[in-house]
Amino acid sequence: MSSHSADRAPADDPAPSPEIEAKVPLLEPPGWAVAQRALFDLLDHAWRRFAQDFTGPDGRLHYTGRLTTRDGVDDFYEVFFNWPQLYLLGGADDLLSASEQHWEGVTRQLTELGMLHDEFERGYDWFHQGESLLLLYFLCMAAPDRWSERALHFAELYVDPAHGNYDPAHRIITRPHNGSDPRRTGLFDGDVYPWLLKEAQTYGYPLEWIPEAADGPYPLSEDPRLGAQMRDRMGVGDTAVNLAAAGLVLNAWILSGEDRYHDWIVEYVGAWRERTEANGGLIPDNAGPDGVVGSLMEGRWYGGHYGWSWPHGWHSVGHAACVAALAAATVTGDDDYLSMVATTLDTLIGRGKVMPHIEADSSLPSKWVAELGPDSHTSTLHLPFRHNDLGWFDYNPVTSPVPVALWHHTASDTDRSRLERLREADGIDWRTVRPFRAKEESGHEKAWFAFLAGDDPGYPERILAAAQAQVRHRLRRIDRYRDLDVPEADIHVWQQSNPVVTEALVQLTWGGPQVLYGGGLQQARLRYHDADARRAGLPPDVAALVTSIDPEATTVELVNLSPEAGRTVIVQAGAFAEHTITAVRHTICEDDGWIGDMYDYGHTEPVVTEREGPCDSAFLTVRLLASTRIRLVLRLQLRANAPSYRTPFTSQDEELTPGTEEHTE
Repeated sequence: MSSHSADRAPADDPAPSPEIEAKVPLLEPPGWAVAQRALFDLLDHAWRRFAQDFTGPDGRLHYTGRLTTRDGVDDFYEVFFNWPQLYLLGGADDLLSASEQHWEGVTRQLTELGMLHDEFERGYDWFHQGESLLLLYFLCMAAPDRWSERALHFAELYVDPAHGNYDPAHRIITRPHNGSDPRRTGLFDGDVYPWLLKEAQTYGYPLEWIPEAADGPYPLSEDPRLGAQMRDRMGVGDTAVNLAAAGLVLNAWILSGEDRYHDWIVEYVGAWRERTEANGGLIPDNAGPDGVVGSLMEGRWYGGHYGWSWPHGWHSVGHAACVAALAAATVTGDDDYLSMVATTLDTLIGRGKVMPHIEADSSLPSKWVAELGPDSHTSTLHLPFRHNDLGWFDYNPVTSPVPVALWHHTASDTDRSRLERLREADGIDWRTVRPFRAKEESGHEKAWFAFLAGDDPGYPERILAAAQAQVRHRLRRIDRYRDLDVPEADIHVWQQSNPVVTEALVQLTWGGPQVLYGGGLQQARLRYHDADARRAGLPPDVAALVTSIDPEATTVELVNLSPEAGRTVIVQAGAFAEHTITAVRHTICEDDGWIGDMYDYGHTEPVVTEREGPCDSAFLTVRLLASTRIRLVLRLQLRANAPSYRTPFTSQDEELTPGTEEHTE
C-alpha cells in the first residue's frame, strides 16, 4: 500500500499510549459536567422514541407515497446523519447498530422508490448529495471495517472515468446531475424544469439574463428558459457545487491511503483553484464541457447550477468549495488550497453592508427568523450571497461555518483575525445563544468562538440548556406527527422531528465545529475512546470541556462524576488521529490532607499543583479515579500524521482494509 504522504508519519502502527492518573478530588461537580451527562441521557431516550414512532423494523421510514421528481433522497438520509456522530461522542452502545440499520433500511426503501442504483444516488446535484452522504461518513468513522468497501466503491464512481462522471482531460465533473446512473442526464425529467411559482417569486429565474421569448409570457410549465435553455446551458459541464464530491474521495483516501484518491483530489480541486485565480480570486460557478469558465454562459463566471445566481449562492458555493479545499489541504499538507475559499469570502466581506435584517433582500428569511429573533431589527453586517447581471444581491447576516472551518484547520493568525474583524463589525453580541436548531444542526459557532476567546465562561451551560430545549421540543413534534401519513411535500417533517442534537457536544467535548453540512468530514482537536469498553466515545459518567484549541495550549477538563467507579479515557489528538501530542501539562493533587482528621466537621481546599512531561503520540490514556477531575494542557503538532480511521485498539500488525471482519470499536 502506498503511504499517505511523504512528509508525514504513517498512522498504521500507533506507539503505546502514555498514561496519566487523575487524582484531583471532585467535590462540587461543575454545572457544565452535570448538564452534559444529563444531555447524553436525554438523547438516549430521544433517538429511541424517534425510531419507535417513525421507522419500521428494518430501519426504513414510515412512508407510503412515491417520489415524483429527482429530489428527496437527501431527506431520507439526513434524518439520521448525526446518529453515528452521537455514538462517536459517547452515545449508547446499540446506537451504532441502529444507525447502520437505518442506512440499510432507507437505502432499500429508496431503491424501491427508483431513486438509487447500486445503493447510490442515480444522478442529482451535490448540494443535496453532500447532505445525503454525511450519514455514510460518520458510519465509516465509527466502523471503518464494515463500511470501507462500500465507501471506496462509491468514490470510484468519480475517480474512475469509466463511470462517466469525470473527464480527466478537462478536469471536470461532466454534468451537474451525476451519480451511479450515466443515463440520468440534464437537470430534470420531462420538458421543463419543475420551477414552482413560490421559487420563481423568491429566487427569480435561473437564467434571467436570457430574454423571454417574443410570443410570451409563458406559464412556468412551458417557459423555454426552464426547458431547452436550462438543459443546454446548465445541464452539462461542471458546476462549483460538484466540489463537494471531494469529501467522498477524501473519505476513501483516509480509509485506504491509496494514491489514486489523493491524485484525483489534487487534480480536480487544483483545476478549480486555477479557475478562481484566473477570476481575480473569486470562485466561478461553472465550467463548460471544454473546461472553460463561461463557455455555455456567454462568458459569465456566474449562472451555473446551484451557483451564484441560483439558490442559495454563497450558502451552496461556499460550503462545497470549503469541503474541497479542506480535502486538498488534508491530502497534500498545502494550506494554500484554502485560498480559493478565503479570497472569495474576503470579496463578499468587502462588499458587505450594515443594515437591520428586516431591510435586507435575503432569500432565506425562515433561516434568520429563529437565529436572529429580536435582533432582526438590529443593524449588523450583511454579505451578498448571490450575483447576476445586475451585480451583487441577496444580502444575509454573516454565516460562520466557513470562516470557522478555515480557522479551525489552519489555526493561523490570518483566519483568526478575520473572525475577530467580523465580530467587531457585527451589531449583534456574539455571546448570544438562541434555542434554535437548523437542519444543519449548527449555527452557534459565533458564541462558541466568543467562549474560546475567553469572553463568555457561562457558554457551556447555556448551550447545553439550549440543546436540552431543542430535544424536548422535538419530542413534542414526535408526539404530534408520529401518526401522520406523510405526503411527499412534507417529507421534511422527519428532519424537523429528529431529536438528536450534537452541536453542543461536538464543540464542548471535541473542540470542533459541527461538520460542514455540504458534505464535509468532521473537524476536531480531540476525540475520546472508552478504554474499558474498547469503543469510541466518552465513557459513562465522564464529561469533557475543551476551553482552548490553540496549538500551544489545547486545554481540556475531564470529570468523572461516578462516586464509585473509575473510568479510563483515551484522548485522541484530532478527528482522525492526525495530530501529535508533543507535551502535556496536567493538574494533580498528591496530598490527601484536605480530608481532615476523624473528628473534623469539614474539609479544606485540596492543594492542586501541575506536572508537565513530554509525549509523542496521537493518544494519551487518562485514568480517572471515582469522583476525580483533571485539566490537561496539550501541546499539539497539528497534522503531523496522515489521517486514519485507526483506533488506539488497532494492533501493531492490523491494517484497516476493505472487507476486514474484525470490529475494533
